[in-house]
Amino acid sequence: MATSPIDALSPLDGRYAGKLAAVRYVFSEAGLMRERVRVECAWLLALAQGPAAAALAKLPRAAHDLLSALSKDPSGADVPAIKQIEARTNHDVKAVEIWLRGELKARGASVADLEWVHFGCTSEDINNLAYALMLKAARANLLLPMLDTLGKLLESLAERHAATPMLARTHGQTATPTTVGKELANVAARLRSQRAGIERVVILGKMNGAVGNFNAHVAALPQVDWLEFSRGFVESLGLASNAHTTQIEPHDWIAEYCHALMRANTVLFDLARDMWSYISVGYFKQRAVDGEVGSSTMPHKVNPIDFENAEGNLGLANVLLGHFADKLPVSRLQRDLTDSTVLRNLGVALGHAMLSYGSLAAGLGKIELDEARVAEDLQGAWEVLGEAVQTVMRTHGIPGAYDQLKSFTRGRPIDKAAMREFIASLDLPQAEKDRLLRLEPRDYVGLAATLAKRPLRS
Repeated sequence: MATSPIDALSPLDGRYAGKLAAVRYVFSEAGLMRERVRVECAWLLALAQGPAAAALAKLPRAAHDLLSALSKDPSGADVPAIKQIEARTNHDVKAVEIWLRGELKARGASVADLEWVHFGCTSEDINNLAYALMLKAARANLLLPMLDTLGKLLESLAERHAATPMLARTHGQTATPTTVGKELANVAARLRSQRAGIERVVILGKMNGAVGNFNAHVAALPQVDWLEFSRGFVESLGLASNAHTTQIEPHDWIAEYCHALMRANTVLFDLARDMWSYISVGYFKQRAVDGEVGSSTMPHKVNPIDFENAEGNLGLANVLLGHFADKLPVSRLQRDLTDSTVLRNLGVALGHAMLSYGSLAAGLGKIELDEARVAEDLQGAWEVLGEAVQTVMRTHGIPGAYDQLKSFTRGRPIDKAAMREFIASLDLPQAEKDRLLRLEPRDYVGLAATLAKRPLRS
């Protein structure tokens, strides 16, 4: 029975349903069924072109065309009909097999032809490949493109504000100045690195029978090089073959995938919190949206809801991803079924992640830097030049330089006049004094602007 979004248990299928159609297509029950159909059809085609070529030589063209079409694009699979069969069999993979047999029979396949459907397979041969294809599609079509979008937004902001000086706040206190662009470039560089880590994860699959030894395959057709045939089949799906498995592919690669995504999410979690903080102190303004309400009682408010939504959903995503990484590689003996229900929640974690990415993109797209506010804050913090002054003193051999500046600056505000008076009193060459006297907090940014524009590492 279809559920109205307002009655959905999960906000991913309720409140946020309109934002997650692409995730739902991949990871819904229908999505899983479609990928199972793809694998079953691709396996039968591979058999027909290999070990079972003679036995399936008379497979009707209509049946062959159906297998070819569904192995390339299983969107034509009749998922409701498969689910009706499952209601009777209480077995989802068997339901796919029965449905496919019926479709092939309707297209003229013989009784002998139909016996090759699901040949030598355990359910996990189909399931592990289906989930691998789902995660492969999600990485290529959802995760990486959205991370690239965020990366480009950050790089654009970093370029625009590369030379805009800003007071740093290590430990929440005034600290050596940086630039707005450099801080955004830091995040962009981190994100690019973690994005590359996600892309590097090798997605594995197996097609080797009930306990991973090709027992049934060898019993039926001992002359076939099943190791090589299986490897070729798995690779034909765009996956890497894992020859060493139990009944299940051990899911180590899924743990790696989850950990890689968690690291990217952690970078973005950090960004969301920092942007919230910068907005709270007025460094960034948010463009108001017509008709939007920030508070039910305070009409002036424009809340940083995009960054708050992102932070919340990134947290949920990472909790789930962490559980997947911990649990999925652990299975009793040759297999237990605990992974089955856990794997069904992969889309929930990725749904929360994708929702957060959309929120971050929206937030980054409507912020505007208040340069006057940033400059005002910086120019009120002359104490940050203490680092520059004491370092110059040390290069000229003045003893106790650090302690002198510590006594002068620590725990009290320092204005322009006080700092210049202190510099004028130092036993330094006049040229050095003049250079320090010209220095203002806004000038003390080192190579920040250069770093903000430097090509990012991957």
